[in-house]
Amino acid sequence: MRGIFRGKVREVYDVGNRRLLVVATDRISAYDVVLPTPIPDKGRVLTALTAHWCAVTGDIVPNHLVSVRPDDFPEEARGSDFNSRSMLVDRLQMLPVECVVRGWLAGSGWREYGRTGGISGHRLPGGLRQAERLPQPIYTPATKSFDGHDENITRAQAADLVGRETADELERIALAVYARAAERCAAVGLILADTKLELGRDDAGRLVLADEVVTPDSSRFWPADRHEVGTSPESFDKQYVRDWLDEQAWDHAPPAPRLPYPVVAGTRARYVQAYQQITGRSFADWLAETT
Repeated sequence: MRGIFRGKVREVYDVGNRRLLVVATDRISAYDVVLPTPIPDKGRVLTALTAHWCAVTGDIVPNHLVSVRPDDFPEEARGSDFNSRSMLVDRLQMLPVECVVRGWLAGSGWREYGRTGGISGHRLPGGLRQAERLPQPIYTPATKSFDGHDENITRAQAADLVGRETADELERIALAVYARAAERCAAVGLILADTKLELGRDDAGRLVLADEVVTPDSSRFWPADRHEVGTSPESFDKQYVRDWLDEQAWDHAPPAPRLPYPVVAGTRARYVQAYQQITGRSFADWLAETT
């Protein structure tokens, strides 16, 4: 097993036979900066929810998940550092476009709408307010700039990167996955405001869903019974951390401030609640099944 990548949150190991072990750590990033304070069990929640959504959306698009069971991992990856937070996956050729779908007006989409009246080339009705539902979900692709920050792009720019046919298929898949996930979330009292997906191609050339899928790191989840238009809603995702950081007069450049214990505990609780509310299962059961 050989380490080949260390990202803001994930570490990736080559385990041979065209397979990788993807390990979700407890690191948390905000504004594309890794914070100095980890969130206990965060990586386990990301892995658990990704496994759930891979199963739920497998009829829409194939995914790269092979197993989350330690018995299927290389021997050196069986233990407390890997259990419940690791995925054995097929290796893919990842595409340079991040597939973002927005059903509600929030985050960078809200800020762009305030400047331009639209998002990523989509013209939107005037007078929309923060956290308001869009007339219909929109696909707003993104990519990484040279400094590592997410950069919203238009669908035409996405087509320049991957070709028109592939770009159209990415949009179709992303909208379908969002629709399925939003429907399931609504059934348990959550609004899925937006989500970011990544896809790659397997050895047969198929488009395959990869990385994390509809997690609190890649999505905004709002409790439907406490949602209020015109505000930054209470959320079961990183917005809780972002809101605290915004109160610190931090300029979004490293180093980031350390998170106080109440923010750490509150973030962990929100991530775990997201898993349990979405899946209807106990987080303790996930830990027991993958240890």
